[in-house]
Amino acid sequence: MPFKSQAQRRKFAQLLVEGKISPQTYEEWNRETGGKRLPERVGRKRKSKATAKATHSRVSRRKRRT
Repeated sequence: MPFKSQAQRRKFAQLLVEGKISPQTYEEWNRETGGKRLPERVGRKRKSKATAKATHSRVSRRKRRT
């Protein structure tokens, strides 16, 4: 599985130094990432508009009933 961000790459390097992961694991992830230019951090994915609307409409209906 390739790295998603620079922060994740640094974290894995730290785990490697501490001996919590094997050098083979780190090398495998590094090899799969290749020479990609990674973002510093990756945020969470936002909910789609359809999901957000459905959730919002259910809450609105409950409030109207009471």
